[in-house]
Amino acid sequence: METIKTEQELRAVIGEEIPGLSEKVEARLNDFAVDFIARAPFLVLSTADGAGRLDASPKGDGPGFVAVEDDRTLLIPDRLGNRLAYGHRNILANPHVGVLFMIPGTSETLRVNGRATLTADDSLVERLAARGRPAVLVIRVEVEEVFFHCAKAFLRSRLWQPAAWGEPYKVSFGKMYARRKNAPAETAAAVDQAIERDYRENL
Repeated sequence: METIKTEQELRAVIGEEIPGLSEKVEARLNDFAVDFIARAPFLVLSTADGAGRLDASPKGDGPGFVAVEDDRTLLIPDRLGNRLAYGHRNILANPHVGVLFMIPGTSETLRVNGRATLTADDSLVERLAARGRPAVLVIRVEVEEVFFHCAKAFLRSRLWQPAAWGEPYKVSFGKMYARRKNAPAETAAAVDQAIERDYRENL
């Protein structure tokens, strides 16, 4: 199979851009985008390190957990997590980020691209508190591009149709750890219990 190396080769496969569609891309948050963000309980934050290696991190809370400071600024609260800090370290090395907002049952998504900084400003982490706890830190995103993405991916995947979901898939980090360390089943159970305890205590 030949590798596509140029945009001309790419366009020969996928076709030319639909006329006028790029006009949906704006440099600021319009009223429709602000309303969507106010309803969204979930997002995926994409970051890259200085060498271009990518990471995508899910973040969620109650609808509207992301604050719209103004039409060019988003404030994303960061809660207690696994502390690996892949995305945080990436932002320190490379501020360019992409944010994908989702609303359950809504097939369109909102995409925001921009530049991010990290802050632990006392007033901001308190302002973005949840369940009686301040945010650990805040990711401030300076908006550069905003646009809504069409529904095709959700329609094809039937993501919001419960009848298409099948049985829930349970991930056991304990079993993964035990296999890597050649440890007994008791170790796997202990790791899973510790993770469940952390979930309950640090939502």
